[in-house]
Amino acid sequence: MTLTPSNNTDSMTSSTPNYADIQSIVADDFEIMDKQVFGSLNSKVQLVMSVSQHVINAGGKRMRPLITLLCARMFNDNPSEKAMHLAAITEMLHTATLVHDDVIDESGQRRGKPTANATWDNATAVLVGDYLIARAFNLLVGFQSLPLLQVFSDGTCDIAEGEVLQLQHQHNPAATEDDYLRIIDGKTSRLFMMATQGAAILQDKTEYMQALGDFGQHFGNAFQIIDDVLDYSGDSEVMGKNLGDDLAEGKPTLPTIKALELLQNSDTEGYEQLRIAVQTGKTPNAEQLIELVRRSGALDYCKQRALEETKLAQDALSTLPDNRYRTGLYQLTELASARLV
Repeated sequence: MTLTPSNNTDSMTSSTPNYADIQSIVADDFEIMDKQVFGSLNSKVQLVMSVSQHVINAGGKRMRPLITLLCARMFNDNPSEKAMHLAAITEMLHTATLVHDDVIDESGQRRGKPTANATWDNATAVLVGDYLIARAFNLLVGFQSLPLLQVFSDGTCDIAEGEVLQLQHQHNPAATEDDYLRIIDGKTSRLFMMATQGAAILQDKTEYMQALGDFGQHFGNAFQIIDDVLDYSGDSEVMGKNLGDDLAEGKPTLPTIKALELLQNSDTEGYEQLRIAVQTGKTPNAEQLIELVRRSGALDYCKQRALEETKLAQDALSTLPDNRYRTGLYQLTELASARLV
């Protein structure tokens, strides 16, 4: 069943989704949640507070907590302090994963700002990332909900496993699309699933857990595939990183995996160039390698896969309550896929 945007008179037009407009649907909740992200930090160690505030300030659009707030309102259109609190916790966990990612990738900048590991050092960044995860679970205990703890503890294990899988396949030109999907299911999609299913548990709407889980998984898959496509075709200033960075880091992304598969049968020389680049991480001819991936047809394949995952995410919404909050979730999927244009 394909979902069409809600006809609810309060719903927004779906033709030109805009992130600020989607956020405005839950503007008051979002403002309170954003303050809670900072307010929930209560370490007695000043360095922990300084580094935590630094990385949270460098945060992005707060998409995962926005999804939690939209889901909570979709089920019960009243302010929910618990939902706002859970949304803040979700952002805290996301921030922790970014801190750890930056250490692993040896990143000096994220979104144009110095990373924690570059500003302080790797050891400090890792330990503060650990603190953010520990603090998130400390706050989750306050809900006194074993099902909620189960979803978040299982999900956090999956996130860690996804990161380890990515590390395991780093510089592996034999990585497959199945390997890639297992990696992004953990490192990206799982947190989107936690953001949606957590809201259902809080609102006692567990009959929607499967649909929300499907939405979170497929939206997360689409989101990550799109990010990986943009590493070969996006605007480096907008992304806050150089094109081809994933290739130089030897990450097993879908564009590289598919390009290797296609080139193996059509361009032996090009295949060897790309295979060696993935294996060694040496990309002095980065522009040539990027063009090689583009010409292989891999990006067209990846774009199609991203659109398939987007449609699956949209279809998963069809069984949820039909209101402007569901429309907001639908428009987030449109906004993500619009980055491919």
